[in-house]
Amino acid sequence: MIKILITAYDINPYKGSEASTGWNFTIQVTRENKVVAITRKNNKQNIEKYIKENNISTENLEFKYYDLPYWMRFWKKGSRGSSLYFYLWQMFMPIFILKNKLKFDIAHNVNFHADAFPTFLWLLRKPLIWGPINHNELIPKQYLLSKKESYKDSLKWIIKNINWKIDPFIFLSRKLSDIVIGGNSSVKKRLNIPEKRFYSLSQVASNNVEENIKNFYNENFTILLVGRFITIKSFDLSLKSFEKFYNSLSDKNQSKVFLKIIGDGPLKHHYQSIIKNFNSIKNIEFCGWIEKNMMDNYYKTSSVFFFPSHEGAGMVIAESLSHGLPIVCFDNYGPGELTNEKCAFKIPYSTYEKSVDDFAQKLRLLCENKDLQKSMSLEARKLFEEKYTWDAKGLFLQQIYSNLSKKYNLGDSNE
Repeated sequence: MIKILITAYDINPYKGSEASTGWNFTIQVTRENKVVAITRKNNKQNIEKYIKENNISTENLEFKYYDLPYWMRFWKKGSRGSSLYFYLWQMFMPIFILKNKLKFDIAHNVNFHADAFPTFLWLLRKPLIWGPINHNELIPKQYLLSKKESYKDSLKWIIKNINWKIDPFIFLSRKLSDIVIGGNSSVKKRLNIPEKRFYSLSQVASNNVEENIKNFYNENFTILLVGRFITIKSFDLSLKSFEKFYNSLSDKNQSKVFLKIIGDGPLKHHYQSIIKNFNSIKNIEFCGWIEKNMMDNYYKTSSVFFFPSHEGAGMVIAESLSHGLPIVCFDNYGPGELTNEKCAFKIPYSTYEKSVDDFAQKLRLLCENKDLQKSMSLEARKLFEEKYTWDAKGLFLQQIYSNLSKKYNLGDSNE
């Protein structure tokens, strides 16, 4: 049994997104390996509480908690300064590992998943896995809310491109990692990773749920949106598509369609102002932010998941697939790459107005064709079981570890 060193800035079994990936990857790896996992001190309470509540074996698992000294982090307040702090947290990680004399066979830098941040574990001169790394492409300017948003997004893109070229530590991370795992296929292209060292594995996954046998012939048709109210999610497009879809229906059918929006964020008031004069306003419900453990009921009572996001991932995709929801999204590196044509309508990028028309048309097609809705739902569950359970992720990771173990002739670690 080999020993894996996992470094994950965010590990929290009670949360979703990065924190959920950090926790579930760690637990999966313990099934066939010994693990020492390093994360931040503010994760300790939730980790220990969850382990105790769920009687989780720690026979193969040890957590180490590490933060920079106060004089190096006094300026960090919440999310303010988090990017710089994470960079420094990674940079000084090898010192913490050497100081604590941690022994391991393979190092695996799990999160954050952003391609703007290097790993420094190559300094330890051990077999190294970097990722999953995520990459967000430039948002097509026709989908941005204003020229100001377009300039901001373009500026971020320019800075990222410069950073990829001039940051020597990103260069060294690419060159010295034995394996680079990309959350989507664009990572390989943007970071110029050789084929033989690149694996594609999205961090997107979800817990399995009791298979929900939906009443596909229920008269009501409920569309679900989930996410933060920020530009990259394009929920303004969702709202306008829903209004167009709603207006195309007869009065009788209009009373049976609903849009439920889960989330919150800086664009909430903007979205509320968009629907102020909609004919469909009574059928649109802002539900606010819902805790992760309360989301199941919303998925179970929905008919379709609508997610026109431009991001390179989306944990909610796996959650919706686990509940057998057909998906309507863009055909891009994120949701488009995570789904297939059997369970999703994937709309190509075009003009804003045409995208509204295309999305509205697909929503109506699903609404009026219950047999199609059922078929896509069954395919959604099938895709989830094949690719997006945590067990599936664990098997994939184990294959990578096994390949590295054979390459370097690794055996049992000395304790």
